[in-house]
Amino acid sequence: MSNGFLTTHVLDTARGVPAQGVEITLYRVSGDTLRQLAKGITNADGRTDDPILPAGRFEAGTYELIFAAGDYLRASGQAGADPLFLDQVPIRFGVSNPDAHYHVPLLLSPYGYSTYRGS
Repeated sequence: MSNGFLTTHVLDTARGVPAQGVEITLYRVSGDTLRQLAKGITNADGRTDDPILPAGRFEAGTYELIFAAGDYLRASGQAGADPLFLDQVPIRFGVSNPDAHYHVPLLLSPYGYSTYRGS
């Protein structure tokens, strides 16, 4: 059993606040196949209440987080005309050490985003 775990959070860089209410879905990637592992919604701090993938379920391999950015942008009054420039934001990343803590945040604005491996 692995000791590592996965956390994430979303920051609204246009408004300078945590992004509350963003739905996040986590998938395990195997070739062309995505297998859903977890789903969560960000709280007032822009984080999920618990790790999106807790210790014991984390394995080496490829994962994808999909953030429902469009729903958040609409709800926060930042959405432009349809179709939105950003709607679903996927972040695909690799895990080489399943005993480590991986933190994959999303920094979001209506017309751009970035990510990094945090701590």
